[in-house]
Amino acid sequence: MDLIQEIVARAQANRQRIVLPEGTEERTLKAANQILTDEVADLILLGNPEEIAEAARKWGLGNIGKATIIDPENNPKAEEYAQLLCELRKKKGMTIEEARELVKNPLYLGCLIIKAGDADGQLAGARNTTGDVLRPALQIIKTTPGITCVSGAMLLLTKAPNYGKNGVLVMGDVAVTPMPDANQLAQIAVCTARTAKAVAGIDPKVAMLSFSTKGSAKHEVVDKVVEATRLAREMAPGLSIDGELQADAALVPHIGASKAPGSEIAGHANVLVVPCLEVGNISYKLVERLGHAEAIGPILQGIARPVNDLSRGCSIEDVYKMIAITANQAIAAKGTNK
Repeated sequence: MDLIQEIVARAQANRQRIVLPEGTEERTLKAANQILTDEVADLILLGNPEEIAEAARKWGLGNIGKATIIDPENNPKAEEYAQLLCELRKKKGMTIEEARELVKNPLYLGCLIIKAGDADGQLAGARNTTGDVLRPALQIIKTTPGITCVSGAMLLLTKAPNYGKNGVLVMGDVAVTPMPDANQLAQIAVCTARTAKAVAGIDPKVAMLSFSTKGSAKHEVVDKVVEATRLAREMAPGLSIDGELQADAALVPHIGASKAPGSEIAGHANVLVVPCLEVGNISYKLVERLGHAEAIGPILQGIARPVNDLSRGCSIEDVYKMIAITANQAIAAKGTNK
């Protein structure tokens, strides 16, 4: 069974309620139909019910009727959610009138459904920008306790089974925070390790990457990685983590043994934490294009309940995988927030 099959199987065994705010978008609807057919998750589609029904007829999506459909313009719980939003944002000066308008916005409505306990996660972005997807999530659901920095992890399914977990590695941050400080980088490390466990089923061994291994070079950006490693150990005392390590020292056993003797992580890392977004974004795209790896994500992390952001160029298959991944994150979030 490959990793995606494992992710789908875990979701099927513990079905979560996932909101799709872009409920009339073609790729989203087609993926939703397959999710419902395969019983991967229980779905809540936001949009005009007649539009959704017409699209389902047009594209032959026979299982869309199994989803819960909520019309943002005619929602029986609109006032309840508006009151909730007003309460959450009253310190920012939000009025009930403003809240009543925002509840009609599917991206806000989806997050309010989650906050009220009526859903477990959300996936959007096929039509909307990352900023539009994240803004209501941070205002309503907020970050995980102890975390202030949202980041994005990428699953890398490589053709090199001798690295990571049978060729599977997780890299962060590849999506959100351009230049994290040491504290933010430590949070990214802890969150990426949690994602690796929740989504990829990996027992995380985290390498904090740099252009230096254990003092082989001196620079303030190396100092940041060293400090982040120390802070991550304080945040998550049981976490297997080491740094600073060069990428080859993190991945190749004999190089790890040579450059970082005594390190339990060097040569055995399966979670790679990069020092800044620039490095992460460039790295995963190079691995994807030159190394022919499959890159899945980004998977947003650090939000108290999972809210994921699709690329606007996503495929139906991408949406399907990300719904299953969001469900896996939701299962894990319930386990850690009991």
